Amino acid sequence: MDQDKEMIRVLIAKVGLDGHDRGVKIVARCLRDAGMDVIYTGLHRTPEEVVAAAVQEDVDVLGVSILSGAHMTVFPAILKLLRERKADDIMVIGGGVMPDEDVAALREMGVREILLQDTPPETIVSTVRRLVAERGPR
Repeated sequence: MDQDKEMIRVLIAKVGLDGHDRGVKIVARCLRDAGMDVIYTGLHRTPEEVVAAAVQEDVDVLGVSILSGAHMTVFPAILKLLRERKADDIMVIGGGVMPDEDVAALREMGVREILLQDTPPETIVSTVRRLVAERGPR
């Protein structure tokens, strides 16, 4: 199998009005440095833009960073749009600041993992690799 087919593709997104992107840029860099193909959408994206980009780029993982408190609105919208596009094989992970009770609810609705703001970079990398390995080939 050639290297491009083995490379994990990740789209990192900031959805909504949250204007803080230092953390998400660090995450994107650590995933890239670990050998993953990473696309960063930039700030202030809509769920529709993020899902369209994830489908177009044929990513394995869609990582959404939220610090604004809108996670209980944003994630259900993204998961619904992925289902509608028949792209729910794209795994959704979340990062940022969220209360513990919301983390459990997000996992129940289909978000594969939540990595809170103090998660070490090596844990982020190993989590993405583990999730893709567990899913197997698409």
